[in-house]
Amino acid sequence: MKRRTFVQTATAAGMGTLAAAGMAPQLKAEESKSAAKDVTRKLARYVVAAKFDDLPAPVRKEAQRTLLNWAGCAIGGSRHETVDIAISALTPFAGPGQATVLGRKEKMDVLHASLMNGISSHIFDYDDTHLRTIIHPAGPVASAILALAEYKPVSGRDFLNALVLGVEAECRIGNAVWPNHYDIGWHITGTAGVFGSAAAVGKLLGLNEQQMVWALGLAASQPVGLREMFGTMTKSFSPGRAAQNGFTAALLASKNYTSSDQGIEALRGWANVVSTAHNYSEITEKLGQTYEISLNTYKPFACGIVIHPTLDACIQLRNQYKLTAGQIERVELKVHPLVLELTGKKTPQTGLEGKFSVYYAAAVALIEGAAGERQFSNKLAQDPTVVALRDRVVATIDPAIGPEQVRVIVTSKDGKKLEKYIDNAIGSVKNPLSDAALEAKFADLADGVITAARARKVMDLCWGLEKLSSAADLARAAAA
Repeated sequence: MKRRTFVQTATAAGMGTLAAAGMAPQLKAEESKSAAKDVTRKLARYVVAAKFDDLPAPVRKEAQRTLLNWAGCAIGGSRHETVDIAISALTPFAGPGQATVLGRKEKMDVLHASLMNGISSHIFDYDDTHLRTIIHPAGPVASAILALAEYKPVSGRDFLNALVLGVEAECRIGNAVWPNHYDIGWHITGTAGVFGSAAAVGKLLGLNEQQMVWALGLAASQPVGLREMFGTMTKSFSPGRAAQNGFTAALLASKNYTSSDQGIEALRGWANVVSTAHNYSEITEKLGQTYEISLNTYKPFACGIVIHPTLDACIQLRNQYKLTAGQIERVELKVHPLVLELTGKKTPQTGLEGKFSVYYAAAVALIEGAAGERQFSNKLAQDPTVVALRDRVVATIDPAIGPEQVRVIVTSKDGKKLEKYIDNAIGSVKNPLSDAALEAKFADLADGVITAARARKVMDLCWGLEKLSSAADLARAAAA
């Protein structure tokens, strides 16, 4: 009798168990119906073939705005203790200084520089947001390709093209699994962002179609980010590690390190493993005809996007009626369910926790008339006046309120009710920040980190990047 190998025996036993449970036919049926084929390859083929000259002028302009906003956030967050800790912990194990950590004197190897810039760009929760998925697109992509641009020659045109393509890849993949993927607890900026980094770096490395397929497959094997980490330093780790992991995926693929050709869509591929539902047409339809970067938005407030309608309403009420904390008896917020799910902390003890408290955000906006990074400091989070008003804020879910809306009712101590309804908050697609407002935000973030003259130079380089022979000029200008 021929001896069966351990693998054969184990496999037979396993299938026998499944068959006994009535699962084998179902498994075969699922595999035979396995979703759309060649999703990964179609995306890879598009990224490899796409040219800068194919980009419409408005898309190029939005790429510049995305880059400007990202650079400001990365510079502004660069001196935060989170970055200090990360650099201190990893420098002993890093390679030679090849690329700039924006806003700092240190240089690190390209992989660690992409990690650090991704972290610093997200620390303040002030970065760009693709509203449909709540992905922060630039962090994973720009952090990786700017580091690469200091290692090998990359023109401004090629850089912007790669930025657009990276954002396209990550947001389309995010669209395909939203909202189920997010609902089960993944931080989608990290889990989808890794594809953006891999695609963008792979484009600049000149990967062929098969290598790009492998790069996306390697990216699929490296999802990072849990929503449990919101309110801690680890939240900003997600875009940083996504940048680093995607960069690694592209480097490996460039040397023909293989992966599955269906890393995204296979039965046991990324989409099926990390989400309970998916729509692959979101990835492949109208590639090169529509651009997800056109839907990018830029925050006027330094916190999660779901609080922005509340902040907008509270600041408007304060300014219109010249309100002070002592005049306010009660603040009622009628909000979308996602607001309380993501920002329901009632008693935040730190500024970072305050970014995840709609109660604190409403109070500090009514008192300060602003919601920049200073308004989310530890000092204000513990300020007795802010805390007292925070405790008089009540938030309730209203089924009629959309995620981009809010109704705020302020009751004064003399019984007057002052109401403000926001349909589209400032900074949204329908109510976008102007170029001037983006520059003001950049200048505020860069203040105290780099000189005003250097900040002006960085902004000018972002606006004129497509004319640069070397995108690395931007990184050098943004160093401390």
